[in-house]
Amino acid sequence: MAAYRTKNSKDRKVYHRRKVCRFCADASLVINYKDQKMLKYFITERGKIIPRRISGTCAKHQRLLTHAIKRARTIALLPFVGTLDAS
Repeated sequence: MAAYRTKNSKDRKVYHRRKVCRFCADASLVINYKDQKMLKYFITERGKIIPRRISGTCAKHQRLLTHAIKRARTIALLPFVGTLDAS
């Protein structure tokens, strides 16, 4: 069956809040590969780097963030892959 739309649902406009780069907004935040706590916010459980369209960082800071995450992985501060379940 076809889904019927009501008149009100057609007239509503969807408002998307624009994401703001947290590093541009707060100049005191510095991207450092030694800061595991801050870098963990930008990687998934599986160890992938979260893209900027989801995290909201600007292109400049996303490049710096990616570089810092890769450095932290190299010296074993962050995992290359997420947790492995033995079950």
